[in-house]
Amino acid sequence: MRIVIAEDLLLLREGMVRLLTDTGHTVVAAVDTAPALLDAAAEHRPDLCVVDVRLPQGFRDEGLRAALRLRAGDPAAKVLIVSQYVERAYAAELLADGRGGVGYLLKDRVTALDDFLDAVERVAAGGTAMDPEVVRQLFARGGRNHGIDGLTPREREVLGLMAQGLSNSAICATLVLAPVSVEKHITSIFGKLDLPPADDANRRVRAVLTYLNER
Repeated sequence: MRIVIAEDLLLLREGMVRLLTDTGHTVVAAVDTAPALLDAAAEHRPDLCVVDVRLPQGFRDEGLRAALRLRAGDPAAKVLIVSQYVERAYAAELLADGRGGVGYLLKDRVTALDDFLDAVERVAAGGTAMDPEVVRQLFARGGRNHGIDGLTPREREVLGLMAQGLSNSAICATLVLAPVSVEKHITSIFGKLDLPPADDANRRVRAVLTYLNER
């Protein structure tokens, strides 16, 4: 896999380069500013960009805005965001187009190597990877939506795991449920959120987005 990294902290940037290289990937560029990210993505057309939210000069949301520009300009762009903070609006905006190929991890998750590498693979393949803590904080917000309100506690658990990007088999293992039970819960979630039959991957993203947009 060909990857571009945008991270201003030298040690973390070099650590990600080493980890990804050692696990068989090719880091085609490792940069520390948003303009350099855009230039590298245009030049290399990578399979995935790993991007810090806060980059020089302002250290606010430069990386995130650059990532959104990449997604807007290239439907095939895959982006994995890393941040020290939970930015609810950013998570919703990343998911808004319903295409998948996006992820949002907190930086301490990057040190959990298996989790980080799993997210890299999942997002590059067109899936989603949301940090469990991001999902927990998003789902803890108030708000009212009749479809969401109608979900059972178990369906909310399943939706939370879907938000993290887990597959049906991974949800089965996490909740110790049979595959048929998980499939029934997901079908019920789609029905209650008024998501008609379509591509299942996009429906999963839209189910999560429905929740986030109504919080």
